[in-house]
Amino acid sequence: MSSTSPNFKRIEVAPAYQKVADAIEREIVNGRIKPDDPIGTESELVQQFGVNRSTVREGIRVLEESGLIRRDSSRRLYACLPRYNKLASRLSRALVLHEVTFRELFETAMILEVAAIEYAVDHATDEDIAEIALNIEKTERSIANPAAFAELDAEFHILLAKASHNRVLQLAREPAGLLFFPTTEMVVRNVAEGMPRLIAAHHHLLDAIRKRDKQEGMVWMRRHVEDWRRGFERAGNSLDRPVERMYMEHALLAQQKR
Repeated sequence: MSSTSPNFKRIEVAPAYQKVADAIEREIVNGRIKPDDPIGTESELVQQFGVNRSTVREGIRVLEESGLIRRDSSRRLYACLPRYNKLASRLSRALVLHEVTFRELFETAMILEVAAIEYAVDHATDEDIAEIALNIEKTERSIANPAAFAELDAEFHILLAKASHNRVLQLAREPAGLLFFPTTEMVVRNVAEGMPRLIAAHHHLLDAIRKRDKQEGMVWMRRHVEDWRRGFERAGNSLDRPVERMYMEHALLAQQKR
């Protein structure tokens, strides 16, 4: 009788604390528990789930780290919206683990940043416009500091996404943005015209929002992202290298120069 190779993998049973966390998360995500609704105390959850306190405590820790629940001064638990920065950084780590390349980031940025300016033109408020204008002023004053300049460039794109008043778009672009925009510092340190071209593009994008000219905004955003690609390659980088490897190489070079 010949043996055959197995068709199925072993079933992995989730630990009890993960089942507790998943059950609470489902209620929040499905909207049956709203933000700021009480969830109860650890003791109450022990009774409801029929598990021990350490299991509930570990499940709660998982949810607190993801930003789905919070505690008040009385230690009672409440539902809340996931913190954008924690969610985005977790997804950014996933992108790194999958060894995404800068070409993939560039292609994604071309889609999401164009969408951001498109909706910002439609929905930006006077307050949004004032914030973007102030950002450009700060950027112009930071040309002697490439690191600060790059941070302000990243902030500019965050403000554009905010001005779209579309929270899904804001969340969608943030994980890739955390990996994509730090490369601005690499570009402006190595490409002489990088800073003036970037500032000029930001001015044109702000003008498009002020004029409510969607076509002009989309044209300038495509030019702006394409400018990044050219500058990135002129700085001696390859679009087809995994993100994390290149960052590690730049970090090592920076240490050697110290």
